[in-house]
This record gives sequence, structure tokens and C-alpha cells, in this order.
Amino acid sequence: MKRFPRRQLLLGLAALLLTSHLPAHADEQMDAIHKRGRLKVAVYNDFPPYSDAGKGIDVELGRALAARLGLQAEIIGFMAGEDMGDDLRNMVWKGHYLRGDPADVMLRVPVDPLFAKEHAQARIFGAYQQEVMGMARVASRIPSPNGSAAVALEVFTREKIGVEGDTLADAFLGSVLQGRLRSNVSHFRSIGEAVAALKDERVAAVMAPLSELEGALAGETRFAVEEARLGELNPRRWAIGMAVKADSGDLATALTDALAALQKDGTVAAIFKRHGVTLRSN
Repeated sequence: MKRFPRRQLLLGLAALLLTSHLPAHADEQMDAIHKRGRLKVAVYNDFPPYSDAGKGIDVELGRALAARLGLQAEIIGFMAGEDMGDDLRNMVWKGHYLRGDPADVMLRVPVDPLFAKEHAQARIFGAYQQEVMGMARVASRIPSPNGSAAVALEVFTREKIGVEGDTLADAFLGSVLQGRLRSNVSHFRSIGEAVAALKDERVAAVMAPLSELEGALAGETRFAVEEARLGELNPRRWAIGMAVKADSGDLATALTDALAALQKDGTVAAIFKRHGVTLRSN
């Protein structure tokens, strides 16, 4: 974000004004939400097992958070933009010219200090899941994805592996082993399509976030599904949380407290379990 130079006096005055007005604004926002009686929760469309056709982990979590605050949940599904910055702008701090005002809170946001600094218009907090990279594989043909990629992934110089295009898994497999695997990396429009190819034996493995693989293969026993513990893979895990507008401090505090209560009483774990996904929290 571009920074404009200001004299020290103006900076001091601005800081005083911000300090004096933010609590009132936050109180007004919370009053407006309670008067409305609904918490507007933004979730991605077509993103199983998190949110798809009004169902999924994030949909249930959004409803549970709202209920904890004494509110109804208004689940707002949206299509992903070109990048996460677009999504935060459209759904958290500005709104979209076609959709209108943003939601109160958006779920499935990476909780990362550098990412948060780059998107200072949003307040990112409330990690409720640790996601890891995973692999679903035909165990009789593909070894466990552990240790050195040079050893564990050498099999994909001969076997096909599926990925969703333009993802971390896609970028990793295209560059690892000096690009030797590229010709055997099959690209799909979604993880669901990649998993369908695995079931049809068009590929011998799929690499993707582990919870998405668990959700797509819930109840399926033909394949090994596990974390990809490869030394060359970075990041291997990342925190997932939520975001509100930067000046929505009271709402962030209320949601943080609500999430902590839902984690303590087992609600969050139960939501993940219902969708066949292992909750990883550290």
C-alpha cells in the first residue's frame, strides 16, 4: 500500500482522532449487527468440504459463531477473485459494485503476519485450523510422501499425479527435481476432478491440501491419504482463520471469544468430524 509523507504534527493529530473515534465506531457497528439480528458471513462458493451449495465446514462454523453471539447467520457465498486481496476488498473492507456492502466477517483467510501486513485494510485473526499439504495415492504403486522429494517423488517420473491447476501443489511439482516431473503432472480444474481421475485410475496419486483430499475421499478405502512430509516443500502447513474490517475491533474480539468457546466445548472438532476431515490445530 502506498505511503504518503505527513508531518509529525499531522501524524500526532491523526493518531489522537483515530484513538478517540474507533471505539465509538466499533460500538455502533456491533449495535447495528445486533439490531439487524444477523451476522453476515462470507464463504467461498464451490469449495468442498468447506463451503459448497450451502453446506460445509465453514458454513457450519459461521452458523455456530453467529449463534454464540445470539445472532442468526446470513451465509454469503462468493466466487474467488484473481487473488486473496480481491476477495478481502470485495467481501471484507470495501464491497463490490454489483454485490454491494461487504460481509461482517469472511472465513478461510490465511493467518500470516506478512500477508496481514500487505492487507492492512482487513483485520486477520482467529485461526481455527492448521492446513497441511497432502497426497492421496494408490499405496501399492506410490510410496509414502516422506523425506527427500528426490527419493519420495522419483516414482512420478513414471507414474501420473493429479493437481488442481495454479496451486501450491502444481507449482511445487512443476519445479521440484529440476522439472523432471512436469510431463507426468496432470492438471484439473478442481481437486474434485483430480480425485475422480484417481478413482478412474487415470492418475496414481493426487497432491492437494490434506483436508480437501479427506473430504473428497471420505468413506473411500482404496487409497492412502496422508500428509506430504517433504523437506523441499514450503510451506508445509499454514493457519486458516477469519477477517473483518480493520476498524472492527469489537467484532473481532467478540468472534475471538466465540471461537474459543466453540473450540473448548468441542463444537469445532465435531463440525470437522462430520465432514470426514481431521482438525489440525497446531
